Amino acid sequence: MFLFTEAFWHDLLLTISNIAILLFEFVGVGVLIVSGIKGMIGYIRRDPMTMLNLAKGMAMGLEFKLGSEILRTVVVREAKEILLVAGIIVLRAALTFLIHWEIKQEEKSHIERGKNTPEGKPEN
Repeated sequence: MFLFTEAFWHDLLLTISNIAILLFEFVGVGVLIVSGIKGMIGYIRRDPMTMLNLAKGMAMGLEFKLGSEILRTVVVREAKEILLVAGIIVLRAALTFLIHWEIKQEEKSHIERGKNTPEGKPEN
């Protein structure tokens, strides 16, 4: 008698996917919260790198959230759910793209102004 049936593997995949989805969601939210707190502190201290650091933190948090949405496609059962998840993925990918574009623009701006580089070292 074969113990590992197709139903067993399907249930195992669903369980692992659901755990990973929750893990990625929690990590993404945690990164966004920590980045927001660091951003507020940097804003209060008038740190010129605050906007750049906040954008990088937001991008990282959104990457985790996007990963959870991609994993969510594994457990989707209906076409309507697929369309909903696909829409969420497109929106999050667009946000991530815009944030990365903003990061590049902010890095260029800091270098052109002759201030510190994004790594915090003086420009030569």
